[in-house]
Amino acid sequence: MTLADRLPHYVRLMRLDKPIGTLLLLWPTLWALWLAADGVPPLHILLIFALGTLLMRSAGCVINDYADRDFDGHVERTRMRPLATGAVSTREALLLAGGLALLAFMLVLPLQPLVIWLSVPALFLAGSYPYTKRFLAIPQAYLGIAFGFGIPMGFAAILGEVPVVAWVMLLANIFWAVAYDTEYAMVDRPDDLKIGIKTSAITFGRFDVAAVMLCYAIALCLLAWVGVAMARGPAFYLGLLAAAGIALYHFTLIRHRERADCFKAFRHNNWLGAAIFCGVLVDDLLRRL
Repeated sequence: MTLADRLPHYVRLMRLDKPIGTLLLLWPTLWALWLAADGVPPLHILLIFALGTLLMRSAGCVINDYADRDFDGHVERTRMRPLATGAVSTREALLLAGGLALLAFMLVLPLQPLVIWLSVPALFLAGSYPYTKRFLAIPQAYLGIAFGFGIPMGFAAILGEVPVVAWVMLLANIFWAVAYDTEYAMVDRPDDLKIGIKTSAITFGRFDVAAVMLCYAIALCLLAWVGVAMARGPAFYLGLLAAAGIALYHFTLIRHRERADCFKAFRHNNWLGAAIFCGVLVDDLLRRL
């Protein structure tokens, strides 16, 4: 099989055909960059973080499929993934993940030294997350750290330090990730129970819907605290209010625990992240009038 023949399999392995994961990684990074810069961040930093987000999410997906290659074939939603079907070899997957991670690391080299140091735990988090499903009751919390590590890195790139508000934002992202990835896990719960994978949907049990809504509430409250600490204006809080409305809409989707609706709620979190960013953006614009 030629490289041209293999490229579609690599694209699927990196999930380039499914951008939702990249967007869920990108929105918190953009919140951080805009808040740290108190407006539009420098273009070169914005481009580095946008491309780095894409590369690291792609590398994370490859590692995830490598770690789950013996499980994916037993799950309805994942049984046709390239590693599960043998369309891509394990050696190819490891080389691809390594190459993507190396490119992402090279991107941050022109930035502040603190960003380079923070990229080391960021890489470890991305590579180790798939294995936490073997032993952590709520691996989604670990995912939230991995998906939110662009927040302290963003502040470090702009300010050369990581203030307290950045860590509070990271904590908010952890709760948001538990919320949306529990919705995602609710789709696969019957299969995950059979193969022994641990997820928050299994851990929360019959309280899964309540747990999702509580996590949304905590995440938004923490972001509201950030707004107060950074003296943000009304538009910032309107963005949070819009996000809260979206979260309530998700409740209507997941309350009956139908697979299709739970997956729809998960994907719809793109709009929740976008609503928060719009609040930050409009607030900055109004502050300059």
